[in-house]
Amino acid sequence: MSDKTPLDEDAVRKIVADEGIEFLFAQFVDMHGKPSAKLVPAHHLDDLLSDGAGFAGFAAGDIGQTPDSPDMIAMPDVSTFTRLPWLPNIGRFACNVTVEGEPWPFCPRTILQNQIARAAELGYELRIGAELEYFLLRRSADGGIELADPLDDLEQPCYDMRALTRNLPFVTEVANNITALGWDNYATDHEDANGQFEQNWDYADALTTCDRSIFFRYMVEAMAQERGLIATFMPKPFGHLTGNGCHFHMSLWKGDENVFHSDPADDPRGIGLSEIGYNFLGGLTANATGYIGITAPTVNSYKRLVVGEPTSGSTWAPAYVTYGYNNRSMMLRIPGEGRIEDRTVDGSCNPYLAATAVLAAGLDGIERGLDPGGPTTDNMFKTTAAEREEMGIETLPANLLDATRELEKNDVMRKAFGSHDGRDYIDYFIERKRVEWTTFHEQISKYELDRYLQLF
Repeated sequence: MSDKTPLDEDAVRKIVADEGIEFLFAQFVDMHGKPSAKLVPAHHLDDLLSDGAGFAGFAAGDIGQTPDSPDMIAMPDVSTFTRLPWLPNIGRFACNVTVEGEPWPFCPRTILQNQIARAAELGYELRIGAELEYFLLRRSADGGIELADPLDDLEQPCYDMRALTRNLPFVTEVANNITALGWDNYATDHEDANGQFEQNWDYADALTTCDRSIFFRYMVEAMAQERGLIATFMPKPFGHLTGNGCHFHMSLWKGDENVFHSDPADDPRGIGLSEIGYNFLGGLTANATGYIGITAPTVNSYKRLVVGEPTSGSTWAPAYVTYGYNNRSMMLRIPGEGRIEDRTVDGSCNPYLAATAVLAAGLDGIERGLDPGGPTTDNMFKTTAAEREEMGIETLPANLLDATRELEKNDVMRKAFGSHDGRDYIDYFIERKRVEWTTFHEQISKYELDRYLQLF
């Protein structure tokens, strides 16, 4: 956790004046986490801070507006001021959306802030570290995609030093940019799939980590495009390779105390979680089938989640509602004392909405005193359906449609995400996701033509 003093308006004005910043992005996200922005000349900084930047909300994506809605105003959070390291004359603010002077209830950043405020009323602060994986690709001659590094063809490429070395010009510039931003890059590695990388930075409060996650995806994508490449956080761009996760590492704090922490010797289950930690864990397991539609929110997400033994390398994506100590076949892993890792979260998530979902689920567990039961020690990928049934282990929804059906009946999520004019955000989210599902389902794939065209 950084103890850096948050920026205020005067500090931002001084940075802009002293460091040659010419333009400022006023940036917000829609339901899908897509960053939208206006570019404002720096000499209009005071206008931006006082009046915000206006947008026709319906044109900006799925953010709960219609063509007859009043303009949305993106109001900068000055504490988020970020200088683009690779374009140092450009700055960026993460913004909250307002409409007619009021916070817009369907703004994802506002939704998370509302849930953070609820946690604060209970005396808690959620801190998150996010592990965002991505592929580095290029367009092939036939219009498809291929790895940017054609030599990255090992059967087991994870941690391959040679592939990492070949990509040093890109990944070290990303790492240096992370550090220049003050986030403290502490590791870069070649992940389990060919062409896949992960670059880590220090954890922070939930809102800060989500702001940084949005910026990180934008930064990596922009830097790749400058080189004629594609960086993608899509959960499963290749059927035969491991997918992209965005694992959340979570802890709950009261001031300087991690209330999840326990000495393993004092933990009857020997893992290193407190009673509050287990209650939070109980809330995650109780609500997992409901919130998976938010942490894994696309059609493609469910091609990453694996039932049975994985076929694409060391696929670490969970399909079962389980927890265990440092066991990567679990949905919820306890990698160290006082920390819970949720492995359902993938690279396509809207981080603000995903963080809202897990925080709401965990608080539900604390408020109801839920116990998650004992940890699972098995390799879940090797278990049979009969064994899982005997152990009472639930399977996560297998596709986006089933996930929306589970989400629809989850009252914890419904309450946490709020409503506007009598319409629950969850119903809006489900409506948009079912359109996504239907559009996908109406496509005729090569598999169908190959299998069925002349079968009957």
